[in-house]
Amino acid sequence: MPVLVMKFGGTSVATLDRIRRAAKRVGVEVAKGYDVIVIVSAMSGKTNELVGWVNETSPMYDAREYDAVVSSGENVTAGLMALTLQEMDVPARSWQGWQVPVKTTSAHSAARIEEIPSENITAKFAEGMKVAVVAGFQGVSPEGRITTLGRGGSDTTAVAFAAAFDAERCDIYTDVDGVYTTDPRVEAKARKLDKIAFEEMLELASLGAKVLQTRSVELAMRYKVKLRVLSSFEEQSDDAGTLVCDEEEIMESNVVAGVAFSREEAKMTLVSVADRPGIAATIFTALSDAGVNVDMIVQNISEEGRTDMTWSCPVDQVKRAEKAMAEAKDGGVINFTEMLADTDVAKVSVVGIGMRSHTGVAAKMFKVLSDEGINIQVITTSEIKISVLIDRKYMELAVQALHDAFELDKAA
Repeated sequence: MPVLVMKFGGTSVATLDRIRRAAKRVGVEVAKGYDVIVIVSAMSGKTNELVGWVNETSPMYDAREYDAVVSSGENVTAGLMALTLQEMDVPARSWQGWQVPVKTTSAHSAARIEEIPSENITAKFAEGMKVAVVAGFQGVSPEGRITTLGRGGSDTTAVAFAAAFDAERCDIYTDVDGVYTTDPRVEAKARKLDKIAFEEMLELASLGAKVLQTRSVELAMRYKVKLRVLSSFEEQSDDAGTLVCDEEEIMESNVVAGVAFSREEAKMTLVSVADRPGIAATIFTALSDAGVNVDMIVQNISEEGRTDMTWSCPVDQVKRAEKAMAEAKDGGVINFTEMLADTDVAKVSVVGIGMRSHTGVAAKMFKVLSDEGINIQVITTSEIKISVLIDRKYMELAVQALHDAFELDKAA
C-alpha cells in the first residue's frame, strides 16, 4: 500500500472535538487505500505548561529530565488519537519515539534525527494496522534516553518519516490554509500560493514566516519529499493548501514569491575596531561561541587603520552579544571604542527563484522604500533573496508597499 504522512499541529488537536475532526480526515485517506502515519503535536498550550512546571521545579534543570517531562504532551495526544480512530473502526496504534525507534543525537532539547528504521511499523502495517499514530517532537538517544527536537520539531518528525517510508506526500495540517505571499494580518491582499519551491519556502521560513519550521523544509528539500500545508479547520479538496515542491514542478511563477519580515531583530555595531587581517574572524568566533545567531554583516570603509563592524541578530541575544564583546575587549582580543545596540529595527525581505533570471528586483525594492520615505540601514542579498534592515515603525508600511509593487496579489 502507498504510505501517506499526516501531521497535526497543536491547534488541530487542542480539544477532543478537534482530535475527532482530525481523525475523520485520517479515515478519509485510509478509505482511499493509504497506510497512514499520523504525527501529532501536544495539545495547544500543553508544551508551554510542561516547560513552566520544569522551570518552577528546577530553574537549573537537568536537560535529560526536561525532555522526559516535555515530551509527554505528544504521548497523550497520540494515545487519544489512536483511541478515537479505533472507535471509528480504523485499526490504529500509538507509537512513542523510542518504540519506532526515532534514533537521534544526544543533544537534549535540540536533538537531530539520525535514522528512522521502518521495520517495526512496516511489520504492523503487514499485520493489518492501517494507521500508526506517532508522537512528534521526540526520539531516543544512543544512551536510551528520551530526547526532544526543539520547537516545531513535529514538522521535522513528519518530513523525516515521509523520507524514511518513501511516502507519496507529507500533509502538514495547521491553523492556516496554506502559504501566503505575506502575513494576511499585515497585508489584507496577501494571496495563498498553490505551489512554492523548496528554496523559496526555506528562505521564507528562515526569515520569519512561521508556517513551517526551517529544519523540516531543509529535510524535505534534501530528500525530495512533497509537502502540502493545509488547514485542519476547512473542508478540503484534492488541490487544497499549498504544495511545497521542486521548482521544476512549477510551470510559471512571479519573479518574487513573497515578502517576509521579522520584528525581533537588533542591529549591533562595534565602533572603531582595529582593521587588521583576522579581525572579523575574531569577532564572529566570539559571538558564535556565545551562541549568538548573526545574520546580516556590514564592515565600513577603513580610516586610519580603524573600521566599524555592524551585524544583526535576534533581539533576545543582544545581552549575550554585549557580554561576549566586553569579555573579548577585557581579554585584549578585540579593541574598540564603543558598542552600539539598536533594538528598534525590523528585517523585511523579498524572496523568489525568479530573481535568478530577472534583473532590476533590488532597484525596484529600494525605489519603493525610498518613495515611502523609509531609510535602509543594512542590505544583504542571496541568489533568490534581498533583505533590508529598517526602523521597526515602518515595517508594516514597507511590507504593504512591496507587496503592491511586485503585484503579489495577482497569480503569474
